[in-house]
Amino acid sequence: MSTTEDAAAEENSYSQRRFSRVKQRLKDRSKRVAQTREKTKEILSKQAVLIAKHAEEHESFITKVTHFLGVFSYGAFCFILGARPQDVRYIYVLFYITFVPLRWIYYRYKKWHYYLLDFCYYANTIFLIMLLFFPRNQKLFMVTFSFAEGPLAWALIVWRCSLVFSSVDKIVSVLIHLLPGVVFFTICWWDPAFFEAMHPEGSARGFSWRHIENKSFLCRWLFTVPLIAYVLWQVLYFLIVDVLRRQRLLKDPEVMTSYRGLSKKAQKANNIWWRFSGYLGDQNRLLMYILLQAIFTVATMALTVPIFLSYELHLVFQILKVSAAVWNGGQFLVEVMPRQVVLKEKKKLMVAPVQENEHQDI
Repeated sequence: MSTTEDAAAEENSYSQRRFSRVKQRLKDRSKRVAQTREKTKEILSKQAVLIAKHAEEHESFITKVTHFLGVFSYGAFCFILGARPQDVRYIYVLFYITFVPLRWIYYRYKKWHYYLLDFCYYANTIFLIMLLFFPRNQKLFMVTFSFAEGPLAWALIVWRCSLVFSSVDKIVSVLIHLLPGVVFFTICWWDPAFFEAMHPEGSARGFSWRHIENKSFLCRWLFTVPLIAYVLWQVLYFLIVDVLRRQRLLKDPEVMTSYRGLSKKAQKANNIWWRFSGYLGDQNRLLMYILLQAIFTVATMALTVPIFLSYELHLVFQILKVSAAVWNGGQFLVEVMPRQVVLKEKKKLMVAPVQENEHQDI
């Protein structure tokens, strides 16, 4: 009996040792994977910093090239918009998959990369998926239309995005908010072939499905469902920025989020938004910001229903968006840019004596 017990104990001990070795190997493997991931992240961050530094060193030349390319690209886009409006969606796809990764590199260096978690990128990513993989899906089409001609489009006007051809960052900011709506305008009104697969069976030729469906269907997919998708984004954003990355943000005040950036500008200007956001006290400014953004989203999404049904309203809205971006760009060039140039020159004058003193000490 004892021999049997000893054998069982020895077998049990062997199994435990084997389990411990397997467990240790798994731990070592996960540790190596984590170290590799951290090294890769560190390498990418360093490369992003180097690229951004080289860009800053040649800022004057890059600004001239950007202005040159920006003006000619704008002219080429207007030509394509008139000659082949059905190809505008491909320009958007090319723009998004090219410039958003480049923006991440630049924003990673500037510590602005949390901006890429904002709703505009969330909405653009869903829109890109719709164009590439589900272009004939009525419901997804309406949800993304609500994003594009709702919060994205009105943010262009409310947040004063500026069309400045000498600034890549400002051009990208404008196009991220403007292009989805332009693509939808061309699809809805200038590319009737796109709707052929969406026509309900038995409907007369030339009728668009958006005029045949009942209004409750339109309101559900242009307002209710997009609003639910917005709430989902808001919850995810809160979990990532205010829970998972909270300590990282508290340790480094230079890391920017949309809330930090907007609150800094509002506090500096002491405008109505800053005063209103402090209505419940400084400790509740973030809550007020979320509430204001929710009200803004609800109001702008509600306006997409009449825009979706009317060619005239949709056309006027496109003109309004472009006009606002061009006007803000002119205002930036006349009022803001000269001040920025003066501040840069002052910083150079302050840095130069310090560098001279360091060389003298050496």
